Amino acid sequence: MNINFTLISQAIAFSVFIWFTVKYVWPPLLRAIEERQKTIADGLAAGERGRHELELASQRSSEVLKEAKQRASEIVAQAEKRASEIVEEAKRTAKEEGDRIIVGAKADIEHEMFGAKEVLRQHVAQLAIAGAAKILRREVDAKVHADMLSSIGEDLK
Repeated sequence: MNINFTLISQAIAFSVFIWFTVKYVWPPLLRAIEERQKTIADGLAAGERGRHELELASQRSSEVLKEAKQRASEIVAQAEKRASEIVEEAKRTAKEEGDRIIVGAKADIEHEMFGAKEVLRQHVAQLAIAGAAKILRREVDAKVHADMLSSIGEDLK
C-alpha cells in the first residue's frame, strides 16, 4: 500500500464528502437554522410589540381612569350645586309663601277689625241713644230715633 495513494484517495473521499454535504446536507440545515432564527426573531418582535402595547394600554387605562375620576368629581360638584340651588329655591318659595300668608292674614285681620268696629259703633250708638232717652225721659219717635242713630254713627267714624 502506498501512502500517497491512501492520502489522495482519502482527500478525494473527503472532497466528495464535502461536496455531498455542501450540496445535499448543508442547504436543509441552513434553511432550518434560518427558519429557527426567523421564528426566534418573530417571537422577540412579538414580545416587544406586546410589551409596547401593554405600556400603551396601561397609559390608556390610566388616562381613562383619570378622566373617569374627573368626570365623577364634576358630577358630584354639579349634584352639590343643584342641591344647594334646590335648597335656596325651597327657602325662597317658603319665604314667598310665608309673606303671602302674612299679607293674607293681615288683610283678614283688617277686615275683621273693620267689621268689629262697625258692630261696636252700632252698639255704642244704641247705648248712647238709650242713655239719652233715659236722661230725657221721653219718648222719641222712630224717624227721629233713626236719624239720631245715623248722625251719631257718622260722628263716630
